[in-house]
Parts: sequence; C-alpha cells; structure tokens
Amino acid sequence: MRDSANLAALLQSFFTSRLMAQRKASPHTIASYRDTFRLLLQFAHERLRKAPAELALADLDSTVIGAFLDDLEKRRRNGARSRNLRLTAIRSFFRYASLEAPAQSAIIQSVLAIPNQRQPRGLVGFLTRPEIEALLAAPNRTTWLGRRDHAFLLTVVQAGLRLSEMTGLRHDDVMLGAGTHVRCRGKGRKERCTPLTKSTVAWIREQGREASKTLFPSTRRGPLSADGVQHLLARHIAQARKVVFR
Repeated sequence: MRDSANLAALLQSFFTSRLMAQRKASPHTIASYRDTFRLLLQFAHERLRKAPAELALADLDSTVIGAFLDDLEKRRRNGARSRNLRLTAIRSFFRYASLEAPAQSAIIQSVLAIPNQRQPRGLVGFLTRPEIEALLAAPNRTTWLGRRDHAFLLTVVQAGLRLSEMTGLRHDDVMLGAGTHVRCRGKGRKERCTPLTKSTVAWIREQGREASKTLFPSTRRGPLSADGVQHLLARHIAQARKVVFR
C-alpha cells in the first residue's frame, strides 16, 4: 500500500496504472485529466504556498477543491460544462485514492460529495443545405490550404466527428478502394466507420499516402490545433455568410 501522504506517487500510479494500463483510456482523456491536475496543483501551490512535490493528499480537501472550482469560473471564465469536466477528473482520482489510501477516507468522501453544477441545456442548432453548400464552397481550392480546408469541412459534415477526432485522424485511418471510408475510435472507445467522398480521397492522394501522416496537417505538417481549426472555421464562415445573406 502506498504512503497516503505521497500525492506524487498516487498521481503517477493513477495515470500509469489506472488510466493507461487498466482502463485503456484514450489519449484525449489522459490529456484532459493531465490538464486538470496541472491547473489544480498550480492553484494549490498558490493557495497553500507548497510546491507540488510537497503536497500530501490531505492538502487537497473539499475546501481546496471547492475553491479551485470557483477559481475556474471566476478567474479562467470557465462555464459549468468545463467546471464539471474538471470535477469528473478529480473524482476519478479520488475514487482510485480511496483504495490506495484508506486512512484518508474522510477527506476523500468529502471531495466525492462535491456536486456537479447545473447547466442550462440549449437547443442544438443545425445548418441548412444552402448554408452547408456555401461553407463548402468558401475555401479557395486552387491553393493547398483551400483544398485541405475543403476536405476537412466535407469530412466534418459527412462524418460528424468531434474536433479532437478530426485533428487526430491519420492516413492509416482511411480505407481506400471499394467502399472507401474513414475509421475513427471516439469517446467511450466506440469505433465508427463513415464513407468518404471523392474530394476527400483526392486530397489524401495529393499528399502521398503514408500511414503515420496526419490526414489534415497544419502548414508545419503537424496536427491542426484547436485554435487553428477555429481560425479556419471563422474565415470560411465569414465568406459563406456573404453568399447566404446577400
């Protein structure tokens, strides 16, 4: 049994043994949990004047966790959804800690009792066919960037993949030939297969097919960042609006 005061050892074991080895969590889940604890340890360092390596599990009681969640809302301007996602990661760790550090059960239970924040559920919007056609026509396909953006948007519209799923696609996720399709393992390790259009296939062949290549790379040939996707969307949406609302 691990020393309950050794938070660093518990965190390392949580990521390597529980998330990666036992639960086979996706890279996106691991990255999200990592970011949560990076923010939490930074907050605890500022609040308690202790370096992360000096923190014990008992330092992260419900008072500190509650203050951290409040700080996410006030200082970082996170909404209820982001706050609840951070709390989900923290709960997962504390459930693991309850087995590894039973002497800290009272503190662990108080953290696990922190409720999710209620969040309004708005209506899910959608694009009409003229809006979709205007958006797909916006990229200038005489350029490399335009062809990439068109293939990216076309795949999004057809496959309905999440942002992280789209930016993580590689050439070996695409099956060419009869019944050309893209294969994606998304949230909950669910695998989906979606047929691809000729335009997307043409984009893949233009790049030169290599299994390890990112399907929709940035200008530096690495994966597109979330900011990069937001930028290309904003640019093409602005162009599409001129067509739809003229």
